[in-house]
Amino acid sequence: MPSFDAMFVGLTILDIAGRPVNAIPDGGGIAFIEEIRMNAAGTAAGAVINASKLGLNCATTACVGEDEKGDFILSSYDRLGIDCSQVKRTATMATSATILPIRPNGERPALHCRGASDELFVTEDQFDAVCDARFLHHGGTGFLAAMDQGQSVKLLAHAKSKGLITTFDLIGPNDNTLGMLKQLLPHVDYFMPSMEEAQFISGLESPSDVATFFMNLGASNCIFKWGEKGSFIKTADTEFRVPAFTIEVSDTTGCGDSYCGGFIAGLAMDYSLNDACKLGTATSALVASGLGSDAGVIDLHHTLEFMRTTPTLP
Repeated sequence: MPSFDAMFVGLTILDIAGRPVNAIPDGGGIAFIEEIRMNAAGTAAGAVINASKLGLNCATTACVGEDEKGDFILSSYDRLGIDCSQVKRTATMATSATILPIRPNGERPALHCRGASDELFVTEDQFDAVCDARFLHHGGTGFLAAMDQGQSVKLLAHAKSKGLITTFDLIGPNDNTLGMLKQLLPHVDYFMPSMEEAQFISGLESPSDVATFFMNLGASNCIFKWGEKGSFIKTADTEFRVPAFTIEVSDTTGCGDSYCGGFIAGLAMDYSLNDACKLGTATSALVASGLGSDAGVIDLHHTLEFMRTTPTLP
């Protein structure tokens, strides 16, 4: 029996967000805003925090610096009961971090400093420990310099050989991304980028055509996070859209990451694919209603009540 419901591997960042920011003051001027918050974030961290809040027994594999930013992230994980035995600390790089001046409409321009996540490297002798779970979520390809050289492919292949269900998300796609995906996707059960990212990489527009493109590369299923349109899902047998919930948007930081965490929580609790996507959608909506990548999410009961009482968009 695996030790954990889910292991989350990859990009782990400290976010410092403030809202609302209309403009950066000229010179050395000052502007007053309503809220500033720090939280663990990133394609792996934003998913693991929300999955943990929803009741999963979670662990993470990451690299953070030996600095105050890393201390903050690990203390946050400790409060949530997230296992950090596979987290590496490095003295050669600072913890990856982002400053986010959130616009009044919830948009989130980012000032990112790459850091310790680029040093994350899972060696073959660590694979069994990292795969001591029912689900493995790999998040952050594109911002994981060491793992992006082929080690992520080996890890995902090992996870599949051990019978884990694998989910996969990326960040910042560029001209090199497609080449990496051709190696990665044959080991991925659920490919979970944003619709915008998926369209950019494939060069296609139709959601169904985009999903078919990636399934032809080896992905078993595609789930595209689609902002106010919710999400688009395609499997070998069906395709459908799950609508977004009607909310007042405060900050869209981490919405896609939190969707992944909610979705994995749903699958781990034996929800149907449709219901797991609804739970991911609700988790994402709650995050968008606050500040930071885990804002608004309290626990499973609160999230289910939100789903029951909140209307969806067309």
